Amino acid sequence: MNILYDERVDGALPDVDKQALLQALQTRLPNLQVLHQREELKPYECDGLSAYRTTPMLVVLPRHIEEVQGVLRVCHELHVPVVARGAGTGLSGGALPLEKGVLLVMARFNNILHIDPAARTARVQPGVRNLAISQAAAPFGLYYAPDPSSQIACSIGGNVAENAGGVHCLKYGLTVHNVLKVDILTVDGEHLNLGSNALDAPGFDLLALFTGSEGLLGVITEVTVKLLPKPQTAKVLLAAFDSVEKAGRAVGDIIAAGIIPGGLEMMDNLAIRAAEDFIHAGYPVDAQAILLCELDGVEADVSDDCERVRQVLQQAGAIEVRQARDEAERVRFWAGRKNAFPAVGRLSPDYYCMDGTIPRRELPGVLHAIAELSKEYGLRVANVFHAGDGNMHPLILFDANQPGELDRAEALGGKILELCVKVGGSITGEHGVGREKINQMCAQFNSDELTLFHAVKTAFDPGGLLNPGKNIPTLHRCAEFGAMHIHGGQLPFPELERF
Repeated sequence: MNILYDERVDGALPDVDKQALLQALQTRLPNLQVLHQREELKPYECDGLSAYRTTPMLVVLPRHIEEVQGVLRVCHELHVPVVARGAGTGLSGGALPLEKGVLLVMARFNNILHIDPAARTARVQPGVRNLAISQAAAPFGLYYAPDPSSQIACSIGGNVAENAGGVHCLKYGLTVHNVLKVDILTVDGEHLNLGSNALDAPGFDLLALFTGSEGLLGVITEVTVKLLPKPQTAKVLLAAFDSVEKAGRAVGDIIAAGIIPGGLEMMDNLAIRAAEDFIHAGYPVDAQAILLCELDGVEADVSDDCERVRQVLQQAGAIEVRQARDEAERVRFWAGRKNAFPAVGRLSPDYYCMDGTIPRRELPGVLHAIAELSKEYGLRVANVFHAGDGNMHPLILFDANQPGELDRAEALGGKILELCVKVGGSITGEHGVGREKINQMCAQFNSDELTLFHAVKTAFDPGGLLNPGKNIPTLHRCAEFGAMHIHGGQLPFPELERF
């Protein structure tokens, strides 16, 4: 198996006397729950990227901020690495623990502290589930817009750490666009408040810097999010196509027509069939691709936009366009899309969920290139897209019990991410880098840029104790990967030139 992070990170960490650390925590924080037996630690050995597992040295489950501060101070004094974890639904290994470190689980910080309907804000602890915010705000006619497919389980702290998006991020933005303020603790337990209740805060925009920093800069203890009024109405159009390229071009046509849908999602035939078998959403299973386009707002505008989108889709070559007849069918259409990941899990013993972003104009070509790479590596790929903003999630199907298949899935995933960079995109849209994509960071950024990233990390965490080995590769690693001679957007992957 290819190791997706620099092994020297673990190897370079000082040996820690586990018993001395345990005694220090128990002495200074007598009420803190600490897990240290092997059978207690096993459930925490991975996040949603379950192919990679590490048993942590200790797991701590604090209930109060003072306990979090205490853990950070003890670990800082003893030079012990700390990895913060929320609900563990991340898909890039961002919460993967270290054998010589402490896993700080923030799941018990799960209270909604205050909802202010007049200001349209909610103050929540980091362990609050994404969907729970909208449920709590619903009596006031409000909701929280970012809606990752895992919203029923994922926590807001993890959403901030990974800058999560979701189906409706095209119109309403990612987490970074919907958060006003974040309270954090630094590596040595100092409390910092980033952002403000106003639209802007004086000084550097550290809130934007912190959002998406994957636990490298601090530990989140509280988040203030924006709430939006529920749209008066929402309608969904389903369009079927006889080729994925036509569906890809239709996405750009809709945006070019001056229409910004609430959601614009795409699924290919493999994903369509899996979702239909699982959810029975009413998808046309013979279509090579479908688009789900949701328009929301006031009734008159939505009706006009639906007709305009219908015309655009038909001109783009859709073989069928239909509108959800009622709210129940609209919910079923979205249920099929939001359950695409578990549905595809029924097709294969294992799958590898990728995350990359490309310019919308490149969708047809990239879809064709992924199909070619799928043939080359002998592995099926189901494509599910946040098509409106170019955030794609190819699901690579494989069987880990078959020798070499995991390695091939890994290699295919890497080629897809390098393709994203080649066409002007990014190696991640919302899942983060973690340990999964650390090689491809070398393809996206040059040595000067990576050096700057390390300097930012050092400013917050001089000892490198917060989530080490994630997100930012060492320059030495990039040299080994063969990507440090990138300049002016030129990539050292000539095999992709045919695409």
